[in-house]
Amino acid sequence: MNLVIRLLVLQGCLGAWDTLWYHEWGQRLAWRPTAKTELRLHASRDVIYAVLFGSLAWLEWRGAWIWGLTAFLLAEIVITLLDFVEEDRVRRLPAGERIMHALMGIVYGAFLAYFFPELQQWSSPPTRFQLTSYGSWSWMMTLMACGVLASGLRDIWASHTLSNAGGGH
Repeated sequence: MNLVIRLLVLQGCLGAWDTLWYHEWGQRLAWRPTAKTELRLHASRDVIYAVLFGSLAWLEWRGAWIWGLTAFLLAEIVITLLDFVEEDRVRRLPAGERIMHALMGIVYGAFLAYFFPELQQWSSPPTRFQLTSYGSWSWMMTLMACGVLASGLRDIWASHTLSNAGGGH
């Protein structure tokens, strides 16, 4: 499970860089009226990552809970695919952002590949949340959960502001 946690932290670091460097600094998505849908997709995905970072830092989803966790993992894929389509529809992505998205897709795939055997073990009864800890990695993931949740709240606020203010801040 240590490799799974490290891959998830790497995904969080790549996602934070993508958000801060490309979405906030370079593209200024929160100020683009055409980015409303993209921001909403980002906010939805951010909630999923907040749950993943926050829960996997301290818990194992055992028994029937595995179906809820699996739903989150699959929803992330669907939202990401919709986000790719939306980005191509409304803006030209810088080459570095396109590369970042490819790298994040590769890391997420590796995360899922290494996580799947763990999920199989967790699927056995009884249904419960099993406490666990990965030391400093758990604390890092807790901070990432807070950060990605804040980013998601900011994105939903920005999309709402763009909708209500005719596109401006």
